Amino acid sequence: MSGFSDQRVINLLFSGHYADPFAVLGMHDTPAGLEVRALLPGALEAHVVDAHNGRKVGKLERQDERGFFASVIPRRKHHFSYRLAVTWPRDTCIIDDPYRFGTLLQELDVWLLAEGRHLRPFEQMGAHLRTLDGVDGACFSVWAPNAQRVSVVGDFNFWDGRRHPMRLRRESGIWELFVPGVGVGDLYKFELIDCYGNLLLKSDPYAFESQMRPDNASLVTRLPAPLPASPERQQANDLQSPISIYEVHLGSWRRHTDDNFWLSYRELAEQLVPYVKSMGFTHVELMPVHEHPFDGSWGYQPLGLYAPTRRFGSPEEFRQLVDAFHEAGINVLLDWVPGHFPADSYGLARFDGTALYEYADPKEGFHQDWNTLIYNFDRHEVRNYLTGNAVYWAERFGADGLRVDAVASMIYRDYSRRDGEWVPNHYGGKENLEAISFLRYTNQTVGQHCPGLITIAEESTDYAGVTLPPEHNGLGFHYKWNMGWMHDTLAYMQLDPVHRKFHHDLLTFGMLYAYSENFVLPLSHDEVVHGKRSLLDRMPGDPWQKFANLRAYYGFMWAYPGKKLLFMGGEFAQGKEWNHDISLDWHLLDEPEGWHAGVQNLVRDLNHCYCQHPPLYQCDYLHQGFEWVVVDDRENSVFAFIRRDNDGNEMLVVSNFTPVPREGYRIGINQPGRWREVLNTDSLHYHGGNLGNAGAVNSEPVGSHSRPQSLVLTLPPLATLYLVREA
Repeated sequence: MSGFSDQRVINLLFSGHYADPFAVLGMHDTPAGLEVRALLPGALEAHVVDAHNGRKVGKLERQDERGFFASVIPRRKHHFSYRLAVTWPRDTCIIDDPYRFGTLLQELDVWLLAEGRHLRPFEQMGAHLRTLDGVDGACFSVWAPNAQRVSVVGDFNFWDGRRHPMRLRRESGIWELFVPGVGVGDLYKFELIDCYGNLLLKSDPYAFESQMRPDNASLVTRLPAPLPASPERQQANDLQSPISIYEVHLGSWRRHTDDNFWLSYRELAEQLVPYVKSMGFTHVELMPVHEHPFDGSWGYQPLGLYAPTRRFGSPEEFRQLVDAFHEAGINVLLDWVPGHFPADSYGLARFDGTALYEYADPKEGFHQDWNTLIYNFDRHEVRNYLTGNAVYWAERFGADGLRVDAVASMIYRDYSRRDGEWVPNHYGGKENLEAISFLRYTNQTVGQHCPGLITIAEESTDYAGVTLPPEHNGLGFHYKWNMGWMHDTLAYMQLDPVHRKFHHDLLTFGMLYAYSENFVLPLSHDEVVHGKRSLLDRMPGDPWQKFANLRAYYGFMWAYPGKKLLFMGGEFAQGKEWNHDISLDWHLLDEPEGWHAGVQNLVRDLNHCYCQHPPLYQCDYLHQGFEWVVVDDRENSVFAFIRRDNDGNEMLVVSNFTPVPREGYRIGINQPGRWREVLNTDSLHYHGGNLGNAGAVNSEPVGSHSRPQSLVLTLPPLATLYLVREA
């Protein structure tokens, strides 16, 4: 019996402009009986097959020559599971009709997604392998509330947007569809007719795997299984634990020598993991691993927040790399970029024809510095997308922490903008209240649901309370990069030693605000690019002085209050600026002079010394953990301070930032006894001059620096000493 024949609707279906396919396609109750309708472009014939017994129960009449079929099924009154036997010009096959399946998202999920309070939106959005009514396939869902029509397209349907138009859940603006037969590795995108009638082809914002540039399709893959929490790794993130971070760009840490090609995730697990372990670092920080279109952005312009980049392998292989770090006792921090995204047409920009993910006004939504778009943090679905992403990396890949990029650009509406180029908040101020609310919410959420995960802010202003809890009007981060310390100390170290006495406060000023936040001392990738030169090349003097300066600086840094971060290459005094297109200069370690190997030995020993002596880390954020001893010797550019642990054990740290040895230098101490020199950056082992204190010094009952006891030390030129009192 002939069925549906409304030619206007059929024409809209074939032109790809019918927004409600489930109202027409699939199985429907009609006055004439139970009717099945199917859009099968190019098909010659179609029959309905009972899915339970495989028998044909009715032939579909061809209502349109282009391939629209419909008929009432005889002797059937109730809905049943069916399949379609389709004859094509060269083949006949049995297929499952996607339009026989009901709604996919449950009401609670739809509600939470719309409210922006879904803890794990990635479990519902994107592409998920499912078995419905005994049929294997993939459920697709995408948020595009202003689109006129959305289809899922891929290799499985010849990238033809007419074949799989999706159902709109009007209460949430989410489109959904179950496509039978889709499996792991299938490529897909979403084809949209936007609110203006333009045809768009978009990658999946929630894709768990994506093609590598220049291709940009999403890949169907399994959602990684949740990983258990680790009490040991949680403890390693604690404020009273030693944290020494090795920052790495995976694409340029080391490359194949024959073709300058990247190491894979597997090769990095074999080479990078044991190297970081041998160097004594407690944490590794990976520059952004989200999929990104432009290598030159170093990953800081991501378009696939849920997809580890394919540059080095599959998502599963990336998770194996993280597992390898964990097995070696190293915590993994991931750079996370929730502030902005590039404007590539296949990405989030004007996703459904409107500014869906970004602010519509360029004064709010366009980053002039980076030519990127700023997320609209006031929109529930956008905040949910981003906060869910933080949970995703913690739960599904075992991330132990997230270093949040460019926080200052998020929390200030006038960031890098002149007067008239920004929009004040509704109080007339410059703070982005929505971004501040988002950061607080995200930090609270991961704090509650991701045990032990830390968040670290790269925040370059003096915004108050970055590491205070939200309930105390803070942003809720665990740590903050100390950009002021980094700028001041590098400015000091770049001076010729003869001028340092006039800038003595550059090394002392930081202690005035050292306890205002939980600080990380960062010597990051940003300090060795864009003409700033390498750390080594920024040191003044001849080669001997350059290396001695750098060693003394590292010694000062590792003893100063705050956790440590060093960008790759800095541990062996990389000679030139970092270039993301080539490997680090590992050959420098083989030079016969031994300068670079000496610095590498020092950093290794600094890390091990740091972890072995609680005074260097246990009270980083407590006033009793630090005490100046020599703070005003400008003339000699000498600094000395005490570090102290919870039990009162002390370490004396002394730095001489001139190339002049200081013999008989008296320094007051709190605890009399024999003080052992546990580290000397001028040691021969580090290719220094080997001037020191013969391993240990006994105290004398001579008052100095307002203390009744003192040590008389030999201070090597351009060197830092660590001394501890023997039991």
